[in-house]
Amino acid sequence: MSLRSLWKSLFEQKTPEQPVQSSRHPLRWGMKSITGNYRDNNEDRCWVDSEGRFFLVADGMGGQSAGEKASEMAIDLISRKLALQVDRVEEDPQRLSGVINEAVCEANAEILALGALDPNYHSMGTTIAMLVTGRKQLQVAGVGDSRVYLLRDGELSQITQDDSLVEALRMAGTITREEAATHRFKHVLVKYLGCKESNGGVEARQIAYRSGDRFLLCSDGVTEGVSDERLKDLLGSQEDPQEVVEAVINDALKNGSRDNITCVVVFVS
Repeated sequence: MSLRSLWKSLFEQKTPEQPVQSSRHPLRWGMKSITGNYRDNNEDRCWVDSEGRFFLVADGMGGQSAGEKASEMAIDLISRKLALQVDRVEEDPQRLSGVINEAVCEANAEILALGALDPNYHSMGTTIAMLVTGRKQLQVAGVGDSRVYLLRDGELSQITQDDSLVEALRMAGTITREEAATHRFKHVLVKYLGCKESNGGVEARQIAYRSGDRFLLCSDGVTEGVSDERLKDLLGSQEDPQEVVEAVINDALKNGSRDNITCVVVFVS
């Protein structure tokens, strides 16, 4: 085995043998994170709570191992906060939104602090995309350009908004959506975990459960290689969420995505 292959095998997050189902909520899911064909290390991370209470995707950035450190910190800190608090507030959407916001603020502060103290982690940062389950509704939030999509009644919508320079230009009417897709600054973020602009946290979006809904959380390694139209087809193509995950990742690889590739797929039964 080559050194590169060994490195990839150590850092790719393992895929469950079969999709998992929550005992608390009407959800089934699959997940996978890979290094991809053009990187030597995986700066993406994803996490699914064993009870289906929350789902996270992070995409780190920074020199050497800084990106990996930032995404690991985000996943660890946010998942610990949610695991401790979600059960207490899941009946109250506003309190649940508050916990999500607190988790993001605390993770941002910790990543900023380590970056300031340790030269090895200077200027590190990470995106975060999350889906958190309440008793009667789901909540979706994100910072950066990792995304959450919803397929409902055959229509695909992007639930999160990219915190990128290109998205700001598009929202201002300076460029079109088509121009944004190939813009040279499309990967420049104006907000991420690890920057002062994220001190204000995040505003979660509340979505009522609906049978048949399908959610996809992903890093930009997916969206770099798979169009929204193709994502719609892939999300609706299988009844097994893990098979959808595999199909999305394989499509991104086939289409030349040059980044790490991570996605989590959640079905509402």
